[in-house]
Amino acid sequence: MLLEIAAFNYESALLAAKYGADRIELCDNEHEGGTTPSYGTLKSARATISIPIFPMIRPRGGDFIYSDDEFNIMQADITLCKQMGFEGVVFGLLKDNGSIDVERTSILVEHAYPLDITFHRAFDRSKDPFKALEQIIECGCTRILTSGQHPTATEGVAIIKALITLADDRIIIMPGSGVRSHTIQNLSKETSAIEFHSSAKKMIATFANESPITMNESLQNISVDETEIKTMLAHLKN
Repeated sequence: MLLEIAAFNYESALLAAKYGADRIELCDNEHEGGTTPSYGTLKSARATISIPIFPMIRPRGGDFIYSDDEFNIMQADITLCKQMGFEGVVFGLLKDNGSIDVERTSILVEHAYPLDITFHRAFDRSKDPFKALEQIIECGCTRILTSGQHPTATEGVAIIKALITLADDRIIIMPGSGVRSHTIQNLSKETSAIEFHSSAKKMIATFANESPITMNESLQNISVDETEIKTMLAHLKN
């Protein structure tokens, strides 16, 4: 049983490793659903964190249909991650009809070899999850991160369970979205999943200066919750 923590900055990654996470998905831009971290973040994380780290390979937020230039950027970022010694990468590509972009996914998998490949929650935007499952297996990905095509994994538990059954150990199906200490035990029981993904997110306010300026955004920092991580790990061990 493995717990992956999504870290949206270097400090969160450092804390997640300290609190016992088994693996880190390293991203930037939480409000965009995660994008590729900066070179400085990648370098610092690789130098100081010993557990496996899978950087997100996503050049922008929004949809998962990429231009030729964006696709070239993804390949360049994968090359960098290989050179820096990361254990895996995370990406997902779709076509505008909602199907998996098999050709480009296969190219990225081959380009990333021998790294582990997680096909992220672009999967949950695919038109047919069961056809998408077979296509992603064919592409050579290691796992699929999914909420069962629902807002949370708890709501999508039936599809997650069906995907795990159909996968038949050919690929790892990893539930994510809404995975917390109060949901992980039931998700484990209902799906028989062996890996789980959570942000264990908490917000920290440190900036106290009052200002008349409103920017429609919070000045709180994203961090990870020590109690959440340790409680989820305890549930998985039990």
